[in-house]
Amino acid sequence: MRVVFAGSAEFSIPVLRALAGSGHEVVEVLTAPDRDGSRGAAAPRPVKAEALALGLPVEQPPRLTEDCWRDSASRRESDVLVVAAYGQLLPLAVLDSMPQGGVGVHPSLLPRHRGASPVAAAILAGDSRTGVTVFRMDQRMDAGPILAQQAIPIPGSATTPSLTSRLAQLGAQLVVEALDRLEGGDASDIPQLDSGATYSHRLGRQDGNLDWSQTAAAIDRSLRALTPWPGVTVPLAGVRVKLLRGAPDQRADEVPVRELGEIGERGQDWILVQTAVGAFRVELIQPLGRPPMTPAAFLRGRQRTSGGRRRG
Repeated sequence: MRVVFAGSAEFSIPVLRALAGSGHEVVEVLTAPDRDGSRGAAAPRPVKAEALALGLPVEQPPRLTEDCWRDSASRRESDVLVVAAYGQLLPLAVLDSMPQGGVGVHPSLLPRHRGASPVAAAILAGDSRTGVTVFRMDQRMDAGPILAQQAIPIPGSATTPSLTSRLAQLGAQLVVEALDRLEGGDASDIPQLDSGATYSHRLGRQDGNLDWSQTAAAIDRSLRALTPWPGVTVPLAGVRVKLLRGAPDQRADEVPVRELGEIGERGQDWILVQTAVGAFRVELIQPLGRPPMTPAAFLRGRQRTSGGRRRG
């Protein structure tokens, strides 16, 4: 089949590679427009770079409208649009213009975690498993009939980057198999049940602003889900700091119960902070405008300069 591919995030790259190496023809790659990065340099566009390396034509429309779609002969004559982390809702007229419509690749077990941040949402929720769903796209967000779905367990140490990487490889495999079935006429559509749907919103900085009134396990999930973006900040010695590394203390039964945010036992490179349930072992932080450091070093500096308190 003749495939137009649309994707913008890192998750898209293994899917694009798999399509380019399959028996299907990728006639064009659509990705987000270039934007300014730091110090005026262009921000990297990984899907664009990958497409050019594969020798594929690339277009970066600000908005994929029906008129924009029809301006391109390769798009008009394509059989299917494959979408993986593109970042835009597509007009129904675009999806209806192709024999096989639009096929989405989503890193969750739909209908759970529809929306913009499904991998982080699964970790935050404490889900024991997630997966990839390949589905027919319609005018709703991630809600069309399912063509293929496969689950994997979520390791207790999973982070959003590590889990996204695993799911991208799985999605690459599943979408090629789904296109093969579509081309052969033996694909099966399984309706999604809206009654089981949950939604993940686009993450912002406010999502990473935590305090110690959560459980140690919840703070751990947030740290693994929200690093590197938007990052996690917590109060410590009267100021907010970025939490870079830490984990629930494994000796919870040996740690005396303290007030929320109170600093308990200290090591040379770590401290324990009391949470709603259990203590959290803080191992690496970054104060505003300063390099990463151990919490012990940070507290020593606070005590020297201001007689800092022991409560976070």
